[in-house]
Amino acid sequence: MKKLVNEINVQGKRVIVRCDFNVPIQDGQILDTSKIDAAKETINYLISQNCKIILLSHFGKVKKEEDKKKNSLYPVYEYLKKSLNTNVYFYDKTRSLELEYKIKELKEKDVILLENTRFEDVPNKLESGNDPQLAMYWASLADIFVLDAFASSHRAHASTCGIAKYIPSCFGFSVAKEVSALTEYILHAKHPFTIIMGGAKIDDKLSLIKSLINKCDYMLLGGGLANTALKVLGYNVGSSLVSNDSAVLKEVYDLVNTYRNKIILPSDVIIGRAYDENLVKYATLNDITVDDIISDIGLKTLNQYQEILANETKTLFMNGTVGKYEDRRFANGTKELLELIRNSQCLKVAGGGDAVSAIHKFGFQEDFDYLSTGGGATLEFLANGTLPALEAVEKGE
Repeated sequence: MKKLVNEINVQGKRVIVRCDFNVPIQDGQILDTSKIDAAKETINYLISQNCKIILLSHFGKVKKEEDKKKNSLYPVYEYLKKSLNTNVYFYDKTRSLELEYKIKELKEKDVILLENTRFEDVPNKLESGNDPQLAMYWASLADIFVLDAFASSHRAHASTCGIAKYIPSCFGFSVAKEVSALTEYILHAKHPFTIIMGGAKIDDKLSLIKSLINKCDYMLLGGGLANTALKVLGYNVGSSLVSNDSAVLKEVYDLVNTYRNKIILPSDVIIGRAYDENLVKYATLNDITVDDIISDIGLKTLNQYQEILANETKTLFMNGTVGKYEDRRFANGTKELLELIRNSQCLKVAGGGDAVSAIHKFGFQEDFDYLSTGGGATLEFLANGTLPALEAVEKGE
């Protein structure tokens, strides 16, 4: 990797840091601070170097003006103010003459968090469109750019890729840790290598599945991904979540038939029904009726997974869950799978919001060798060995 933040001279400089503060917030309270805490190592290092620190991050989805009201980074500011041993300020816009004045007035060790970068997506998608003028503006605020948002590095946005074109750039500690760990554990995985892949829509993960399938020995599919695979194989999946895109269905059919010895699908399931919230029922694949909704995996499937994990896996990567773990009626499959993983002697890595959230929810975080902060970014890195924002910093100033 290009030089890390501690390998270049940042002493007393104005430094703009792209963080990932896209954390779960409910009623103004942060439910999981792990992403913020991960950035604190870089921030505290810059404080120790007497820098003037400008923080950028996106938060949530901002597609219209009304979205701004519920997607402010102010709660993150309140947390940083309490947890950093320095002056921390918040500015409720992403650019203005007043902001430029405030940054000029910053003292050494001061930290200022700007408002959600995605506010710039209304109305013209300047952030997500990697608008050069916006990137130049943010670059003009600082002397050095630090990329410390691995989970956002698969997006070629103005705040992740654009700034690196205009000022000297480097990587923060959390990005360096992600790249190092994923390279060692997964890109150079010890075989047999098993991937557990869950999620709602196979449309979003199909290209990544195709990229990863040749790198693993087994791929255990769950959730909506498995439902679609079962559908193309001729099983009745009832009213379960599946893809209806004919092109996607054709690709999935070809994929599961080509790799029938690698791709492992559920053989039994737990179903619910939309009109009966009390129904929780075991079913084999031949028992599913038109109203049934596959919501979890069954015992036979877990036993099959146990055999693979216990006897044929040296490295495991988990992305997504095998059921609706957030609903206690359908949480057992994911919880029991995590118990199987705990008892396995393999090296264990997880990445992706749902997988990591489930691991924390059920208390298995100490049983994993590494938990990646990235979702889509982790998968793309594993598939391609790099990410757009990483390349931008490597090629930048």
